[in-house]
Amino acid sequence: MTNDFLGTGRRKTSIARVRLRPGTGKRLVNGRDLDQYFSRLALSRIALMPLVASNNLDKYDLVASVRGGGSTGQAGAISLGAARALLRVDASLRGLLGKEGLLTRDARMKERKKYGQAAARKRFQFSKR
Repeated sequence: MTNDFLGTGRRKTSIARVRLRPGTGKRLVNGRDLDQYFSRLALSRIALMPLVASNNLDKYDLVASVRGGGSTGQAGAISLGAARALLRVDASLRGLLGKEGLLTRDARMKERKKYGQAAARKRFQFSKR
């Protein structure tokens, strides 16, 4: 249990709790294999970007618990959580991960609907007469 490194990642409305432990490179998300969990290969690549960038893909097992949001947001949340867990493994990776932009929390969220409008920015139809 002491060999586990934890990291929390968020993206849009997704929250991921990522656990890295020394191992052979197994990757589980919500009890399923990572490639099986994400239907698109690009999303699996996004989730594993910190491990690939730091050359630790086969050195650690990744176990993630993620909820909320859609698949793209969940992949981004896992990526940030894995990057933060890697920092607990080795603090010298901060420069490398930071340069790749993997430690930055993407703050873009859905804009709320405003009163007097049809949506966040869309207006109701204007009638001159």
